[in-house]
Amino acid sequence: MITPRFSCDQTSDTLIVSLYCPSVRASDVEINVDDTLLAVYINPYFLRLHFPHSVIEDDSSTALYDPGTGYLIITLTKAVKGQAFPDLDLLAKLLAPRSPQTPSAPSIEILETPQGEDDDSELSRRTTKLTLEENDEFLRAAENDWQVPQTLPEAASEVLSSSKKYYGFLNKYTGYFMHAHTENEINELGNNAESCDLDERFSLRIMHENEKWDEEHYMADYADDEYIQELIAWEDPANNSDVIYTEQEKIEMFGLPRKEYIIDGIEERNLYLTLITLLFAYAYDVRTTLHDPTPESAWTICSLVPAFSALDQPPYTSTTSETTRADHSLFTDVDLISTMATSYRRSLAFPLYRSYQLSEACRRDVASYMTQGKRMVTRCLLETRRILDHHEVYYVYSRIWLDDFCVWIQTRASDNVLQQLAGRLDALQIAKHVVGWELEQLEEATRFAACKSSDSDDESTE
Repeated sequence: MITPRFSCDQTSDTLIVSLYCPSVRASDVEINVDDTLLAVYINPYFLRLHFPHSVIEDDSSTALYDPGTGYLIITLTKAVKGQAFPDLDLLAKLLAPRSPQTPSAPSIEILETPQGEDDDSELSRRTTKLTLEENDEFLRAAENDWQVPQTLPEAASEVLSSSKKYYGFLNKYTGYFMHAHTENEINELGNNAESCDLDERFSLRIMHENEKWDEEHYMADYADDEYIQELIAWEDPANNSDVIYTEQEKIEMFGLPRKEYIIDGIEERNLYLTLITLLFAYAYDVRTTLHDPTPESAWTICSLVPAFSALDQPPYTSTTSETTRADHSLFTDVDLISTMATSYRRSLAFPLYRSYQLSEACRRDVASYMTQGKRMVTRCLLETRRILDHHEVYYVYSRIWLDDFCVWIQTRASDNVLQQLAGRLDALQIAKHVVGWELEQLEEATRFAACKSSDSDDESTE
């Protein structure tokens, strides 16, 4: 079946769904409305949407098909008139599977086997119980619109654990680097990408950053920073504006995978921290290209995200207690500083413009994106995904990270958490020494050399 392109709109009393399904017969349309669920079937198209509130199909509801444009317009009545339906522009959220209801306890439970029964009776009772369990599974499936309920797997024992190493979104990908591309310049793990554990990834990343750190490059950019100051002062006109998705962005959201995520508190917390590094890399590229991506943009973004280049994702510190980590509303300063310090290090070691002040500007940009909520963050992630998808090697990072992130940010992320993080990041003080390199001493040496050179010029003039 083909999922048609669609869009949703609303009035105070109605919900309007527009589907693009050209070259079909209007008489073949089948529409089913069940509480918050809308299912539309018209061969070869099928669409199932889950709305935040209930809708009903009454006498005022309509379905009109225009064969000239190929659009089917469905108008439904809100169960509670005047109720606002949020997030109708987040297509991935509407397409996401509905959370399954908690199954009720079986109506029949056998506590013990009565004494005196023969083997045939025991076999008959077990067969009956198995049949009841199967029927119960079918009933639960029907209640969940024939979607498979998702459950967290039990933790595997050390003996049965696989030798495979996982990475990417929720650490659920593997095998993508079995044949490492020689063209993948940002892969810091090389042929060991599939075998490195978490500690090895962290150690190799730190070692690679230290190797790439160039004191002379930093001092040169510090001494001659006229153009960098222009980049810092530049304001992106696309930032701090109302987010109305373009047709291209809608098509991109429509092409995202339909997934349901079961995430615990620690995993969700780490996703928000990873999001900070993604937005930082995006902000750096936007600011240094004046929001006009270049052929080097994919390399720049991937180089700045440690979860891409070294498959090393937050948290980057082990000092926070597990109790604190279980509550995503409590991001400690240690969490945020260690995450931002990692992004700062990479922005000072790899790209063309290496400036601590530029990194500070990117941090404020990240705070600005998050302040505007998941719509702006979704736009940033979609643009990053678009850049990587057009690269013959780095597209792999869209598959193992950005596809899922674009779905998660629409379906599970919280505007309140994003705005809380934005306020914390905007006020965060990142001391230069936490980066791990002697930035202050280098800057002082550069100023001293410039002052000495100026004095020498004055003496020669006299």
